[in-house]
Amino acid sequence: MTVRTVARPRGHPGYSAQLPSVVGSAGTARRLVRIALCAWGLEPLADDAEIVVTELVSNAVEHAGGQPVRVTVVRPGPGTVRIGVVDRSRVLPVPRVSVPDDEHGRGLAVVDVLAQCWGVTQLPSGKSVWAVLGGGD
Repeated sequence: MTVRTVARPRGHPGYSAQLPSVVGSAGTARRLVRIALCAWGLEPLADDAEIVVTELVSNAVEHAGGQPVRVTVVRPGPGTVRIGVVDRSRVLPVPRVSVPDDEHGRGLAVVDVLAQCWGVTQLPSGKSVWAVLGGGD
């Protein structure tokens, strides 16, 4: 699998990659996020950021209908990172209440605990689910 990673030429520093809609894309997304955070000196956020991007990519792959997903990681300010996953589904994510035996359904709850905030931006051809980590030192 060849993944093309693109650095943002203007605005806040950032990277993005279009990934196939397969389970293995979560690993590629984790590597992208860790590399970006290390480049920006934000290594303390890397473990939580990897968990967040894994959950977001997993949800997107499940609901993207086989269409590629795009992962973005942007540094909007010092000490802060915004991770987004874009897919072509127009169905908005809904946090669920899980019971102990559930094998799925905890992803957004995990994101909610680890992120400063998270949300969804509707796009003309789908949506972006994003999370902000860090404190803006």
